[in-house]
Amino acid sequence: MAACSIEGLLAKAEQDEAEKLKSITVQKELDLEFDIGNLVAYDKNRIDIRLFREQKKEDFLRSLARDNTQLLVNEIWKHPTERVEEVIVVKLPEPTTALPREKPPPKPRPPTKWEEFAKLKGIQKKKKTNLVWDDVAKEWKRRWGYKRVNDGTKEWLIEVPETADPNEDQFAKRNKAKKEKVAKNELHRLRNIARAQKIKVPGVGLTPTAQQSKTDLARAVNVAKSSTASAGKFQERLPKEKAPRNTGKKRKFQPVIGNFSNEKQRQLDLLKVMDSKKPRLDVNKAVNKQMREDDREESAAKFKKGGKKGRKGGNFSGKGKGGGGKGKGKGRAGGKGQGPPSGKKGAGKPGKR
Repeated sequence: MAACSIEGLLAKAEQDEAEKLKSITVQKELDLEFDIGNLVAYDKNRIDIRLFREQKKEDFLRSLARDNTQLLVNEIWKHPTERVEEVIVVKLPEPTTALPREKPPPKPRPPTKWEEFAKLKGIQKKKKTNLVWDDVAKEWKRRWGYKRVNDGTKEWLIEVPETADPNEDQFAKRNKAKKEKVAKNELHRLRNIARAQKIKVPGVGLTPTAQQSKTDLARAVNVAKSSTASAGKFQERLPKEKAPRNTGKKRKFQPVIGNFSNEKQRQLDLLKVMDSKKPRLDVNKAVNKQMREDDREESAAKFKKGGKKGRKGGNFSGKGKGGGGKGKGKGRAGGKGQGPPSGKKGAGKPGKR
């Protein structure tokens, strides 16, 4: 009895061990579909409803997951392997299943100002060859960069222009112009990057010079004043400081790129005005002009009328006696016997008493 119990215990232990260590071979009615690049396996076999109901759901699902995982591992080790730092790894192929992204796709780069202008005007980019024939050197040279064709920086003789200073170093001037061009291109590149990332770029401002003139200093003062939080609105002036010039409203020009229909309409309106034989009449302007002329004529008429009344309303008389005697002499206004006021004798014969 004891021997039987011992043998039964050993058999049960072996059975439990066999269940824990199942075989690596798994039988399926339909083969699984594998995507080794993504470590994915698709099981299209039908689920046995009877076994699913008889067994516990968790045990059934655990067993099914174990078998499919075993088949996936078997398929992985069929691919070539290699040793990396004393570890054997498998080279996975490219994935075949398109999985959704974790994050949204990046937005396309916004076009630069030149690209927008070229698209609006229909300018197409033409691809140019990298090599160009040099007639002077009789060989092919690069179009741009080092050892390029028509490289002006390699000339050993430079002609001095008539308007230039004869003592000026033309080689230093050429090198300075090249550095300024490179710096300008770099500035444009950085501005395009900042514009694409919607970052405000500060203006160029005032560059330091060796000798600053009075105008430069005044401009620097104005810029410093307008750099406050209130844009210089509450900034006080110095006792003898003059008002800054050219601080009015700036003219607004139409943008080079933008709505093409508005530009087309403006051009059509301009052509319409040019083709019309009759001049274009501005009603408001014409009415205002007529009103001004009427006011001017009315004021002139009032002035004339007031001047005549002033001449007639004097204390002069044609013929008559003066306050102290008669006077028949010629007066100031051309009448006979016109005597002066206040009874004085006339300018002609003396009157009788």
